[in-house]
Amino acid sequence: MTTTRASVISAIALTGALALTACGSDNNAGPAGSGGSSAAGAADCPSGTIKAEGSSAQKNAIEAAIKSFQTKCASATVNYNPSGSGAGIKNFNAGQVDFAGSDSALKDEEAKAAQTQCGAPAWNLPMVTGPIAIAYNVKGVSKLILNAEVAAKIFAGSITVWNDPAIAALNPGATLPATPIKVYFRSDESGTTENFTKYLKAAAGSAATIEPAKKWGGTVGEGKEKSAGVASAVKGQDGGVTYVEWSYATQNGLGMAAINTGSGAVELTGASVGRMIETAKQKGSGNDLSLTLDYATKEPGAYPINLVTYEIVCSKYQDAAKGKAVKAFLKHFVSSDVQKSLEQAGYAPLPASVATKVAAAIDAIG
Repeated sequence: MTTTRASVISAIALTGALALTACGSDNNAGPAGSGGSSAAGAADCPSGTIKAEGSSAQKNAIEAAIKSFQTKCASATVNYNPSGSGAGIKNFNAGQVDFAGSDSALKDEEAKAAQTQCGAPAWNLPMVTGPIAIAYNVKGVSKLILNAEVAAKIFAGSITVWNDPAIAALNPGATLPATPIKVYFRSDESGTTENFTKYLKAAAGSAATIEPAKKWGGTVGEGKEKSAGVASAVKGQDGGVTYVEWSYATQNGLGMAAINTGSGAVELTGASVGRMIETAKQKGSGNDLSLTLDYATKEPGAYPINLVTYEIVCSKYQDAAKGKAVKAFLKHFVSSDVQKSLEQAGYAPLPASVATKVAAAIDAIG
């Protein structure tokens, strides 16, 4: 995800408001999701530098969390390089960084390499939820409902105008123009593309002809670089449509389709994203909290198109001081106050049921 100045400023402004809690206090807070902060007390603030690298999708979120953490714990420095999930895992497994951010959990071979580097198993901790909007710009259309099948046909190019009968059937009473549909997709490799195509494949059945991958595999439309590129292109094109992170759709004033999952149309909100994450199944064991997302969910009120970014950590750090520092930062990151503040940067807070498990796993890091 490409950072825009506006999103970072808004996120930092909010997280700065947290500056009188956590490390600025001698009181230890309650568990994440309980309404309090789970950041450490002043005596527990680490000193030194934490190095991390990986997912660009979480860049705005982790920068906001770093800003507020360092306000509270002035003796600590957290440096995050948004080089991409693959690079983050590679450098974590090489011992070059203290934790990695990744839009997918460690694969078996990666997990083996991580265990060798850590001297103990590595854990996948879900920390950032990134909703993906089907964002559009159609003159005169302020509200739009789509489902997975129709969305798949739009992005495959078999539905080509906005007043197509299939779209009209999902939007009774709406006045839809005969404007041609202009599809924009990510030209660079992207976890957003991978998760969007996973959604189409899981939920659209035979209508989904684009295979899930980080590289867009469709045959129609126009590619643009990064999230900012596709959002800007849609903003300037009547009839434009793309898939893009929530924050970019909001910043560019784009319409966002409600998704009919079979249990009614669901708008993209923090609550509806949390409802979907709550339906995820834990794939890992114990404190390895890797999740299997149900993109085809029919849970009422659950928005289905999401990605989760994990912080990948050693379950036991060979350098005890480094482990303490990682724990302090991640406890701050998962705290309910910080998670809630991330909505202003276009992310959804972890639901309390997931945040509580993540906080317990962080506490167990050695």
